[in-house]
Amino acid sequence: MFEKITIIGMGLIGSSLAHCINRAKLANKLVAADVNEDVCAKVRELGFADVVTPDIAKSVIGSDLVIMAVPVGAIHAVAEQIAPYMAPESVLSDVCSVKKSVIDAVEPLLPESVSLVPAHPIAGTEHSGPEAGFAELFDGRWCILTPSAGTPIKAVEKVTAFWEGCGAMIELMDADHHDLVLGITSHLPHLIAYTIVGTADELEDDIKSEVIKYSASGFRGFTRIAASDPIMWRDVFLNNREAVLEILQRFNEDLTAMQRAIRRGDGAYLEDVFTRTRQIRRQIMEMGPEGYPNPKLMRRMDPEENPEE
Repeated sequence: MFEKITIIGMGLIGSSLAHCINRAKLANKLVAADVNEDVCAKVRELGFADVVTPDIAKSVIGSDLVIMAVPVGAIHAVAEQIAPYMAPESVLSDVCSVKKSVIDAVEPLLPESVSLVPAHPIAGTEHSGPEAGFAELFDGRWCILTPSAGTPIKAVEKVTAFWEGCGAMIELMDADHHDLVLGITSHLPHLIAYTIVGTADELEDDIKSEVIKYSASGFRGFTRIAASDPIMWRDVFLNNREAVLEILQRFNEDLTAMQRAIRRGDGAYLEDVFTRTRQIRRQIMEMGPEGYPNPKLMRRMDPEENPEE
């Protein structure tokens, strides 16, 4: 599908993409780039790339597809380094869960002949590093593409075919709309998880130890989410602040209403909310297998965790 692909950033997503490229033979040559020498050494040890280098700028020379698998906060700096070395007619993409800020940061830097096709694979685990990657991570999962209006259709088709080759299902979406949708489906849940686990951490030592000891499935699920890469999520909240703040305001209003109902003993209100939210859960479950973590992904999660709870 491609003569040469460069992946910049060898965390969970970047290394999983490398495995996908090898599995489906999507490129004749695969270059793995990471500024961390220890990460590069690990990638060489694992042996899933043809070339491994810490020189991000020169890693993209001659590549017809370049994927920035770095936190959104690093996107501008990476794009600035690689833009002068991008091949004519090549395609640049990313994997960030915030899209508008990526477009704003990258498009002004690119030569006219280079196309940007932002992408967001909705897949992951709480693990990170090159050893955490595996080829099945994207199988049956959504990957949302958010190209700008002027992006050449051929470039969008190339990135679409690439992600389909990685096992993903493709959806095209406006960048602003993507950021709002992901604000509620992903960013707010992570913010809540970090807050709840942080609240537990501030309890007295004896209570905190009991919270850890007697963690039920709900709290255990929150701790899994809160174990995600702190750098990545710091950058997500800073770069999607408007959408997150809007969704957080709505959540705070709903939370205040719940607090009022509990204080007043308004069982009818609580039952109504719980009934409506239960229906949402059922709709999610009815979406089919793509709504579930795939089996190989589950084996990389907490074996005691029930994904239906």
